[in-house]
Amino acid sequence: MAELANCSRCGKVFAKQIRDICQDCFKQEEEDFRKVYSFLKTRTNREATIKEIVVNTGVDEDIIMKFIKENRLRRSQFPNLAYPCERCGKNIVTGRICSSCQYELEADLHRHDLEEQIEKKQKNKTDNPVYFISNKD
Repeated sequence: MAELANCSRCGKVFAKQIRDICQDCFKQEEEDFRKVYSFLKTRTNREATIKEIVVNTGVDEDIIMKFIKENRLRRSQFPNLAYPCERCGKNIVTGRICSSCQYELEADLHRHDLEEQIEKKQKNKTDNPVYFISNKD
C-alpha cells in the first residue's frame, strides 16, 4: 500500500511507492536521461566531461551524477565521466568517497578501536581492586 510523501525534487505531495519523486519529476528525469544519453551516443561526444554535458544538454549536474551513481551511464562506455568525492571533492568514478579519504577513515576507525581497548583494560584494572593481607605473627 502506498503512503503519502513529499517529492524530494519539487515538494509536491504524492503516493510514494518505489521512488522518492513524483510521477511528473520522474518523467522529467527520464527525459533528461534521454537528452544526456543522446548527446553521449554521438562518437565525438563520448569523451565529454560532466561540465561539457551540462553545457550542451542543459541537464543539471546533480542529475547527471545520479545517473552515473545508478550505473545508467557507465564509465566503460564514457571514460571521462567522474564526480566529486563527498568528503574532499576529488574526482572519482566509483563509490562515494575517494581511496585516500577511505584510507583516512579506516585509520581513524582503527585508532578509535585501539583507544576503546585501552579504556576497557584500564577500567578492568580499577573495577577489580587487589587486596593484600599481611600476617604480623
